[in-house]
Amino acid sequence: MRLLALPALLVASLFSVSAFAQEKETLNYNLINVQAEATRQVSNDEMHAVLYIEKSNKQPAELASQITQLMNQAMATAKKYPNVKVDTGSQTTYPVYDDSNQKLKEWRGRADIQIESTDFKAASQFISELQQSFQTQSISFTVSDAQRKKVENELMIEASKNFQQRAQLLTQAWNKSSYNLVNLNLNTNNYIPQPFTRASFAKMEMAAADAGGQNVSGGESKISVNANGTIQFQ
Repeated sequence: MRLLALPALLVASLFSVSAFAQEKETLNYNLINVQAEATRQVSNDEMHAVLYIEKSNKQPAELASQITQLMNQAMATAKKYPNVKVDTGSQTTYPVYDDSNQKLKEWRGRADIQIESTDFKAASQFISELQQSFQTQSISFTVSDAQRKKVENELMIEASKNFQQRAQLLTQAWNKSSYNLVNLNLNTNNYIPQPFTRASFAKMEMAAADAGGQNVSGGESKISVNANGTIQFQ
């Protein structure tokens, strides 16, 4: 009985290996990679800005009081613009020494305010008011999260349809009757915020001061969804 059991076990193993090899061969037979894309130019509907104040004083307590007063004034002004999100950013104070780097010359402090809004007119008016005391560090425009997600969902459907069309064309080109989808990946791109030049900001200031209320344009961003996957001809 022991002599018969070993050959039987070997036969069973051979059948198992053979079945696995056939399954693997079937899986990797007539496979082809397909790529498709869907893109759209979307208007930037969200403004981001950073403004800062920088003051100097020989007395650190007076310097802190001066900066705090200006920051409080800015936050009070922000209440006039409920559609503009305003956050206080970083605040630093550091000593400044003379050329010999031995004697304390003064103290210097800096604080910034971060602005975010989809209401360009209100944001530009608020920035213009702040510029009486603040300086502009940066202004950029992006697509808001809500708009980006909406567009990406639409582009996923479009990219999937483009993928199917290419898969069908390749199936016909190879004289195959049909195909099965093996895998599919959908990837969204990372777009870069649109920076604002000084010349463009000057135009924005003029628009903010205009009683007619001209609209500020934030430019456009390109949003893409890539579909790549594998199909198997039948």
